Order: sequence, then structure tokens, then C-alpha cells
Amino acid sequence: MPSHTPIDLDGHSLRLSDVLPLSSGSSVRIPQHARQAIQESRSFVHSIASGSKAVYGINTGFGYFARQRIPAEELAQLQTNILRSHASSSGPELPAPTARLAMALRLNVLCKGLTGVRPELCDALAALINAGITPIIPCYGSVGASGDLSPLAHLALPLIGEGEVLNKGQRQAAASALKACGLAPITLAEKEGLSLINGTQIMLAISSLALARGLELLDWADSLAALSMEAMDANPSFLDERLHAARGQPGQIASAARMRAALEGSYLFDPNRSPPRVQDPYSLRCAPQVHGPSRDALYYVRGIIETELNAATDNPLVFPGDHSTVSGGNFHGQALAMAADVASIALAELGNISERRLEQLLNPHCSGLNAFLTPYPGTHSGYMAAQYLSASLVNENKLQANPAVTDSIPGNVGVEDHVSMGSTSARKLQRIIDNLERILAVEWLAAVQAIDLRRVAPLGQGSQVLYDRLRHSVPMLEEDRIIAADVAAALQLIQTRGLGAI
Repeated sequence: MPSHTPIDLDGHSLRLSDVLPLSSGSSVRIPQHARQAIQESRSFVHSIASGSKAVYGINTGFGYFARQRIPAEELAQLQTNILRSHASSSGPELPAPTARLAMALRLNVLCKGLTGVRPELCDALAALINAGITPIIPCYGSVGASGDLSPLAHLALPLIGEGEVLNKGQRQAAASALKACGLAPITLAEKEGLSLINGTQIMLAISSLALARGLELLDWADSLAALSMEAMDANPSFLDERLHAARGQPGQIASAARMRAALEGSYLFDPNRSPPRVQDPYSLRCAPQVHGPSRDALYYVRGIIETELNAATDNPLVFPGDHSTVSGGNFHGQALAMAADVASIALAELGNISERRLEQLLNPHCSGLNAFLTPYPGTHSGYMAAQYLSASLVNENKLQANPAVTDSIPGNVGVEDHVSMGSTSARKLQRIIDNLERILAVEWLAAVQAIDLRRVAPLGQGSQVLYDRLRHSVPMLEEDRIIAADVAAALQLIQTRGLGAI
């Protein structure tokens, strides 16, 4: 159920930090200044609907039918029809938190006061969110322009008492859920159906949640690379601050700094120690140079997403102060699609290099330890098959990292002749993140096992925390056991516990 601390939605002030609370149950509120802006734009739309001038989306058809004038007595039906006709999505359903976030993001756009909807419509959508009623939204069906038309139609159907929803975790007909919560369906007015579905909020919801998780996994990758350095008895000279400052790439500098911080107090920096190698393989030595560009890329993506959270993506937009409407293409998802594809490449690379560090740990010719980190080689196989899991996920991520944004397919008899495929980009990104969590979990298991076999101490302050955290849930692998259970335990820790100061 929604939390007791509402988040104000006014189309201007939403931040990435609001995304997780909105997806997980925070209630929403429409502040008075937003309500005034909504009413001003609505009054202007009403004047257009009552006049003789043809304005797209208000008294005309949609897309190919834009030149067809709709009689005044059919304008309300036109808005209902667009929800029904465009609710054509299929496939697996979006997770409830993603669907809930998409509702809030769409409401935020409406509250900007540039769409021309009534305050009553915004109140109805806010009431659904605050009642914990979440639409069932199949994930396939958006081409990313005009926005996420089809899945957003599924999002909007419950407002008119149609479609299906989750209510207190139970699947119900929307009409039944509304009645059970003391809510009534709303009758749409001019432009409102179009304004509910003409936007990027499905791809934005998926991408923003994925980005928040991706930024956390980026920090995990830095910390686990540092842990693997200790597991491999590495030469730490490549973390020298001067080296990274000399290149000047900000992401590289940040990743190297995080690795140094995790290794503070480590045996690797003992002045009396002689490292076994002058230079380590690239998966260790170049970790900052690989992780860093991924960090830079995700920071770029964060900027795109934070802008889009408060972007007016309807068409046409209503500017009541100028007594005008402007038709354009703000619904086009290219910015988000390209950003999601960039993030996919960045995160796939973190998995790629993590698997190579895993190879260093499992290969006796690289680590100097028993093959596959088993204390009893031959009779026992250790983490041999864990690498199969990691390799299979890296392979899948390489495929998923291929951009969707470059594969536009025109539609609507050529009216929509270039589209973004941003929803596909966003879903690929989420799949890559799911896989990356498992890839990092396997590296974590192997690094801690290698540390036990090598019996090195002391570990860096951050590394010691990671070591203790895993060993609290997963004992040292001595005799063979079901490795899937170890992976599941490490994965749960990655998914549920942040790194804090590590």
C-alpha cells in the first residue's frame, strides 16, 4: 500500500531518487500550483473544442486520420475509442512496480499543465495510484513513437472501468476493483484519451528503474574487482592515482578511487611485499579503464532520464498563456532509446570483464591455486560449472547489447515513418542487468574462495566487509555441493544489500 509520505507531482520537480519510492508504494499528491496550470490548459482546450478551428487530437482523428474532422457529438467517444483500439499489447506483463511507476510518471506529465486534460482526470489517476490499483500491462506492443501508445492504453483503461488490474495483489476486472475501493470510472473529455497514451512513460519507467540498479551494480563491479585483486595476489601499482590523473577520464578516475578505497589497509600495499608479477592481465590491470567508461556512460544516461522524468511528451502541446497549440514530435522516444542502448553496452561490458577475472581465478596457470578452486581436485570439481553460468550470461548480454534504436520499422501507412523502438531498448537493458547480477555473484564466490585457499591477510577494509558478508551466508567450498544454492545466496545479497561505504 502507498506510504504516508506523498510525493508531489507537478511536472517539474521529479528526480531519479523518487523512482524507487514511487514504484514501491509511495502515495502521490497534486500541489495547488500544478492544479492551477492543469485548469488553465483545460479551459483553453475546451474553448477549442467549442469552436470551429480544427486542432489535431481535439476534434480530429489520429495518425492517418488526422485530416478527418470529428463531429462535436462524437468527441468524447473518440477519446474512449483510442484507448480501446490501441490496447493491443501482448506477452508477459510488466512487473507491478514498473506499471505503478509508469502511472505516476504519466500523471506527472499531465500535471505539467501542457496537455489540456481536466483536473478531474488527474485526480482519478492519482486516486488509482493511492488506492494501490495497478493496471495489467503486457510488455510487447510499443515501437517507441508516438511514444508507448499501446501499453499506455492498457495503463489508462482502468480509468474508464475497463481492462484488468492488480488490487491488493489480486488480479481483477478494473470495474470490480474500482467499486471495491469506492472509486468510479471517469468519462473522458476532449483530448484526454490521446493525452493518456501519447508519451514515453513505459520505456521511461523501465529505463529509470534499470538505471538506478545499474548504478549500484557499477559500484559492486569496482568493489569486486578490488576483491579479485587480493584473491589473485595482484600487483596494485596500476591503481596509482597519478596514472589515472594523467589520462584525465572522470569515470576511470572514479573507479580507480573506489578500488583504492576498498583496498585500504590491504596486504597488497605492504612495503615489504614483492608482487609475483610486474604486470597483471588486463581484466585486473585495466579494470578502471573498462569500468570507468561504463560509469561515464551511465552518468550520461542519468542526465537523459532525469530530464525525461519531467518532459512534456504529449502531442499537441497546449500553451494557454499564448492561446496556442503546437503539434510536434515530443512523443518520439529516440533520446531514451539511445540512452538505454548505451547503458546496455556499458553494463554488458562490466559482465564481460568480470567473467574474464573469473577465468583468472579458476585457471591454475593464472592463479597458482588448485584448478576451479577446489581443495580436492579430481574427485571434486569446485567452481568449474559456475563459469558455464557466467559465460552463458555474458553471451546473452552481448546479444542483448546490440542496439534496438537503429532498427526503425515504419508504420501507420507511412505517417510514423521513423520510430525509436525505445521500449525494446529498455527491456533489453533490464535483461542485461538481471544477468549482470548473476555474473557478479559468481565472481564474488570465486574471489572469496580463492582468498580462503591463498590465506592472505589483512584484506582491505572494504574487501573485508565483502568477504564477511558472503561468508556469513555461504561457507567455504570444500567438498562439492549444489553450486546453484551458493549462487542464489550471493545473488540475494547483491539484490538486497547495498554497498554502503565499501
